[in-house]
Amino acid sequence: MPQLVTIFGGSGFVGRYIAQQMAKEGWRVRVAVRRPIEAVFVKTYGNVGQVEPVLANIRDDGSVLAALNGADAAINCVGVLAPNGKNTFDAVHDDGAQRVARLAAAAGVQRLVHISAIGADALSDSDYAQSKAAGEAGVIAAFPDAVILRPSVIFGPEDDFFNRFARMSQFGPFLPIMGASTRFQPVYVGDVARAAVTAARGTAAPGTYELGGPDVDDFAGLMDRMLDVVQRRRIILNIPFAVGRIIAFSLDMVQAISLGLIRNPVITRDQLRNLQHDNVVTDGAMTLADLGIDATSMDTILPEYLWCFRPSGQYAAIKSSARNLRT
Repeated sequence: MPQLVTIFGGSGFVGRYIAQQMAKEGWRVRVAVRRPIEAVFVKTYGNVGQVEPVLANIRDDGSVLAALNGADAAINCVGVLAPNGKNTFDAVHDDGAQRVARLAAAAGVQRLVHISAIGADALSDSDYAQSKAAGEAGVIAAFPDAVILRPSVIFGPEDDFFNRFARMSQFGPFLPIMGASTRFQPVYVGDVARAAVTAARGTAAPGTYELGGPDVDDFAGLMDRMLDVVQRRRIILNIPFAVGRIIAFSLDMVQAISLGLIRNPVITRDQLRNLQHDNVVTDGAMTLADLGIDATSMDTILPEYLWCFRPSGQYAAIKSSARNLRT
């Protein structure tokens, strides 16, 4: 019988790519999510019955243990960029990660892959980074042979990074950002998925891998790349951190006063603290290369999904060709 992998958060941005690749390699895939009815699309990733969404909440022992029953490997992709109700940083990144690792060990799961983030640091001034570091420590304590993947900003068709700013570029002459000089090393979601699959397969040495693409650029530089792809001229407006703190504090207070009914859609104070630190692979870290993976360039992928933000959308290439014919 084919091996079984349980993917927590397997219907999310990264998880769905992992599920697709595991299914292509012949694995049975159990996609463990809080709302299985919203994840039925994952069934199309494999043959009938090969990929199945199941109910699991990493805040609950019983549902996690049930999702792990009979699994040969487990991959935890669950994470939050901002706290939301009971899904706080500690509940998801720390307690939840430790719960998956502890119960995976108890259930006899052979291999565990945990997806964290570059910047995870117990001494960070960011609650997000602290919780990620605490989760990593808990995973290693419960499952010493686990593989931990720390990606930089992840890009791909469903990302909330380039898509977000490309959408903003459609309105007005300015593109406001904060932290223009902060450096990033964006990594393609398909490469992150390949790294997770390699680890789940058992062909990666235990340890922590930092995942970054071949290109390192600052925030402003990334926006210039994006604007070039979407064929728009915009003035990149860098908002100073001092002003950003006021904006983030105000929006966080609105969310708190409304008891979460009005979400902060721009930037939280914790996200702003994170933005003040470079998000690149550290010297000496194990990387995609150690997993036998050639990192994919942004220039190869961005045009494949950002074309819809061009002024002429899908007709941009046709119009460009027509202009060349006239000349």
